[in-house]
Amino acid sequence: MAAPVIETCHVACSANRTPKVVSWSRGGAIAFGTCNSVALYDPQERRVVDLLNGHTGRVNTVQWVHREDCAPERHLVSGGSDNQIIVWEAQNEKYIQSVPCKGHTGPVCAVDAIYTGDSKILVASTASDSTVRLWLCNETKDVECLHTLSFGGRFMMDVSLALLPGSRVPILACGGDDSRLHLYVESSGQLQKVMSLQGHEDWVRGVAWASQGRELLLASCSQDCLIRVWRLCAKSGTDAHAEDDHTIIKMKEDVFEVKEGDVPSVFAVSLETVLAGHENRVYGVHWQPPFYKGGELQQPLSLLSASMDKTMILWAPEDGSGVWVEQVRVGEVGGNTLGFYGCQLSPDGSMIVAHAFHGALHLWCKDQDKEGEWRPGVVISGHFNAVQDLSWDPEGQFILSVGSDQTSRLFTPWRKHDSKQATWHEISRPQIHGYDMQCLAMVGRFQFVSGADEKVLRVFQAPRNFVENFANISGTSREKLLTSSDCANIPEGASTPALGLSNKAVFQGDLVPKINKEGEKFSSVSDQYQESYFHPLIMTEPPPEDHLLQNTLWPEVQKLYGHGFEMFCLASDSCKTVVASACKASKAEHAAILLWSTATWRQLQMLPCHTLTVTQMAFSPDARLLIAVSRDRTWSLWRRDLPTPNSPELQFSLHTHAGKDSSIHTRIIWSCDWSADSKFFVTSSRDKKVIVWGPCRLEDSGDSAPPPEIKASSSILDVGDSATAVAFCPLLCSDKSYLLAVGLESGRILLYRWSPAQEPAGGHDWSRCGETDGSQSHSLAVKRLRWRPRAGRVGRENNRKDGQAEGESETEEESSWLQLASASSDHSVKIFNINRRAL
Repeated sequence: MAAPVIETCHVACSANRTPKVVSWSRGGAIAFGTCNSVALYDPQERRVVDLLNGHTGRVNTVQWVHREDCAPERHLVSGGSDNQIIVWEAQNEKYIQSVPCKGHTGPVCAVDAIYTGDSKILVASTASDSTVRLWLCNETKDVECLHTLSFGGRFMMDVSLALLPGSRVPILACGGDDSRLHLYVESSGQLQKVMSLQGHEDWVRGVAWASQGRELLLASCSQDCLIRVWRLCAKSGTDAHAEDDHTIIKMKEDVFEVKEGDVPSVFAVSLETVLAGHENRVYGVHWQPPFYKGGELQQPLSLLSASMDKTMILWAPEDGSGVWVEQVRVGEVGGNTLGFYGCQLSPDGSMIVAHAFHGALHLWCKDQDKEGEWRPGVVISGHFNAVQDLSWDPEGQFILSVGSDQTSRLFTPWRKHDSKQATWHEISRPQIHGYDMQCLAMVGRFQFVSGADEKVLRVFQAPRNFVENFANISGTSREKLLTSSDCANIPEGASTPALGLSNKAVFQGDLVPKINKEGEKFSSVSDQYQESYFHPLIMTEPPPEDHLLQNTLWPEVQKLYGHGFEMFCLASDSCKTVVASACKASKAEHAAILLWSTATWRQLQMLPCHTLTVTQMAFSPDARLLIAVSRDRTWSLWRRDLPTPNSPELQFSLHTHAGKDSSIHTRIIWSCDWSADSKFFVTSSRDKKVIVWGPCRLEDSGDSAPPPEIKASSSILDVGDSATAVAFCPLLCSDKSYLLAVGLESGRILLYRWSPAQEPAGGHDWSRCGETDGSQSHSLAVKRLRWRPRAGRVGRENNRKDGQAEGESETEEESSWLQLASASSDHSVKIFNINRRAL
């Protein structure tokens, strides 16, 4: 079998902002909904191993269908805002869409599923159309809706299914905004309500069954901050009708009868305990999964709860008394985050995961050495809204991305001591803003400019603490990095003042607590409430979410004023001397490009040409030319003028531009990029066309000025969908052809080779050489594509330090790989390894 051209190296993503969106399988994989996809994450390998694309709306809930023999699951159920439920089935280690269940008329908010013998799956779902539905999926891939429960104007927040003890009769528990639990059983083909359990004083947010021998336990959690555990047990005929003995104090029991065939069985439900410990809404409860011991199925009495008070509690009955008590509490103190939406225990109970309001996963692992202690673990992270732009650093060691979740994030590979492979992680969140972020441009290695939905551009510089931690994690020499970032007066870190938008630098002196003469700590109110929340970290592994939020900010060193509307795109040249910026515009006066000097951060020049928003810009690799494309369907090419005695300052002048008639593109031009030799540039548009223009440099002429006429050098490539991103590979192919990546509005990424030697007339100058498959593609539009500036895969090059014998062949092997990073509206940043030999 031929080697694949495209391999997925890393997916950075986060969980959706809904309560039931994470589920942990017995096989060890954590499934969670991220935008319109279901991600399968392996916490041991610390990477997303698969993405399931099938929903057309946000995924709100996922649930593994657990098997009674505790073997790894083969089915997964997901429900989304597209009103449908999908059952996924494992085939050849891949999950494929088995059956869709369509019938709900509102977004599905919770699902549960069990096997009812002979591989039939019973699925319960609740949606915001005020109904709960039961579906039966059989092995022939048929699905039927067995029952629909309508609750009028009421909403059920969660459903849970189990089999009654000693029988194969399913029992369904629903909890919702009427503060009650409703129990239903299937009897002679009908779904009958058998009981309503009262006690909660606010909306019931979560319900979960656990089977324990001849009994069932039902945990329910509510916005009243309490958790209630109910016990359901089978009663023998004598128990049910025995005289009440008034001398014994017993919990009130509710009794109901179920007929299986003609045999009636009687069951009793009583309140087992009420657990009070949370100080805010409790959104999720989860029982520790059962396991086999000595041939018998054991259900540990261990219940995990997650709350908006930023804590998770593990509850269990005390030995001896049987009273339920808090065993462990983990979570966050302080910070500016909201609490947890849901929680899951790992199959062996040694790890717990929670997902928070901002999509972040939080992982804790049981400490093997210290009894009863838990410590934070390394886990995946990513944007929780559309990613708008990304950039590699000039050395190709890390990626910086910005998104509509108002953050910029920095990802780099990290290799744990005992693992062979490096995995990518977020190690810094340089900017947390109050506006949606739109664009960024790297200026050198440790400095960048960012633009958001505001008129100001902001410049950030890496603090010393980041440079030191980056050296630790990436395995680079700290001295080398610090000399490259002229560190004479760089601050230790940064913090954002309360009610502020700018990250203030924190210097070494700011970290020492102020003590006045009498030895008292505080001399004034401002000393007591210090501005700095930053604490320097010494990291040897990627930091957890609370550190990312507070201790990894970069100080803002400059604000750039000049634009009249929200920022839209940025570009910087390879010499690190100039930055170009453009903002949203509906008139020619606002559509001008501004140029800034990186030495003084003064505005150098205004370049007027376009009549509507400039959508993207790029400087040529030799820094002599600047291409800009616009919403007005045209492009403009600017050239750097040679300095003269009269004007020694850097100046750009308009070299040529496409008119409305000569542009070829008939819709908005989304993207542009330069070939590595600065000879050609490419444009891609909503009209599905990709065109290469040039030549912008003639080989034989000594003159640095580009030739006067620049025209389409390629035939028009129709990619079949709106082309939202395009990028030239920085390395030429072996036959002197150029490799391009094209990102589409559908989320797919295509690879093409373009040969300038071929005659463009018949379209033979283009050849398609690869594309992303269903699980590699994004589920929404590709916003930005960027090739790594050098060959090889980050984190692999410095694998061999000692015994460099095999090094030569390994270097050769590494140079046959390229890396491509993509940002998308589906909240994810993906990094692909492209095999040049397989092209």
